Amino acid sequence: MADTWLTTLITDTPQQGFELAITLSRRGVKYTQPDSEVLHKLRPEYANDHEALTAASQVIALNFQTVAAANNYWRK
Repeated sequence: MADTWLTTLITDTPQQGFELAITLSRRGVKYTQPDSEVLHKLRPEYANDHEALTAASQVIALNFQTVAAANNYWRK
């Protein structure tokens, strides 16, 4: 198992929550394909593919929903 880096989903602001969602999404890719050489080799293919970019945005949105719910949608 990898090192513990995610200690909480709680953030102070929605902006921080969105940045956490991006981090979660990027970490998911890294866990799925741990070989950075392969990741960099494939990047030109998905970086210019509108469907792949839309799918990446959907993953970020899903993670943001999770973070927002954990933060009670930043309601005080």
